[in-house]
Amino acid sequence: MEKLSRETKAGALHGTYDTKFKPVVDAIVENFETRDEVGANVAITLEGKPVLDIWGGKKARDGDAWDKDTVSIVFSCTKGATALCAHMLADRGKLDLDAKVADYWPEYAKNGKEETLVSMMLDHSAGMPHVRTPLKDSGYCDYDYMVKLLESEEPFWKPGTRNGYHGVTFAWTVGELVHRASGKRLGQFFADEVAKPLGLDFHIGTPEEVEPRIAAMIFADPDPAAANSKFTQALMNDPSSPAHLFLLNSGGMDFNSRACHAAEIGSANGITNGRGLAAMYQPLANGGGNLVGKDTLARMGRVAMATHEDATLLIPSRFALGFMKSMDNRVLANEPNSSCILGDAAFGHVGMGGSIGFADPEAHMSFGYNMNRMGAGILLNDRGQALVDAAYTALGYRSNASGVWAL
Repeated sequence: MEKLSRETKAGALHGTYDTKFKPVVDAIVENFETRDEVGANVAITLEGKPVLDIWGGKKARDGDAWDKDTVSIVFSCTKGATALCAHMLADRGKLDLDAKVADYWPEYAKNGKEETLVSMMLDHSAGMPHVRTPLKDSGYCDYDYMVKLLESEEPFWKPGTRNGYHGVTFAWTVGELVHRASGKRLGQFFADEVAKPLGLDFHIGTPEEVEPRIAAMIFADPDPAAANSKFTQALMNDPSSPAHLFLLNSGGMDFNSRACHAAEIGSANGITNGRGLAAMYQPLANGGGNLVGKDTLARMGRVAMATHEDATLLIPSRFALGFMKSMDNRVLANEPNSSCILGDAAFGHVGMGGSIGFADPEAHMSFGYNMNRMGAGILLNDRGQALVDAAYTALGYRSNASGVWAL
């Protein structure tokens, strides 16, 4: 392993890497030199072993250095952790993904949701991409309040007939199933069954003692190139649309607040870094480890739902049960940063602003990236995709022209 210690425009970079992954180091440096990266951590494992762990920059534009143990909110990367918990329960026979939600959560089965299956909660086809009721202040922080709202809500479409990204509601549609099936709330189940056994610095409901290590997010400026995207147009012009409600019916949520970090929002407020994401996915890139068996792992990585137009994101999307699959929307007009191009076997999740964690069982690689300056767009921006591309190139993958990285 080579050591890295290098100054960039945004600050010093530190870490170690296998020389095979020098292309990733070059991409990291390029992000800091030319793509306005502020602070970040990138980590990769291969065949179960760490092969790259680089961190650096600053915790704020004019702030302290980004340290090895700096963490940040990784937004929807949290969904990967939540989905993993559900699959672990399925693997243990405690949660049947083909059963009705009502078998575990009877109060949910009303107002058109009676036939919803557990799998529909995971693949974003349950028809609950958000709630129509205006949320109270910081409503996301009140777990029981959000559960009750979802129980009484009517679905936006007949469950199972189409999909639309459940951007925030996934925290409770899936999180409450974990609660009902395990007897533990999601955050505690994840801590006990995933984070502690794997030694992860990863929290869903973050203890106060972690707070000083959290880098506040620098929110993205609007991208003029996306002004005419279907998502932006729905967001601005259709108050009843899932797009509008997903982003604007948030109860004034401040994702940089201590209240948000302390809450249990299993779709959006996980606190970790690239190292934690890569380490969580490492067993899943190598047969399942002690988390899940091989059959469960195969199901986790298989496409479960794909569509030409996601009802929320309004772009083509591809999902496994709780995880994103490679999505190539590069040819779409007015839709910048709406792709996430991985290997065909890979599964994981992007977080708002461009963070990502995933496992690729074909390559036996896991990958994690977090940062504090968010990019615009729905999926990956040029910083995260450049790192992913460099990782596959380092492994000898030939091209992503087909929409997935191929050998």
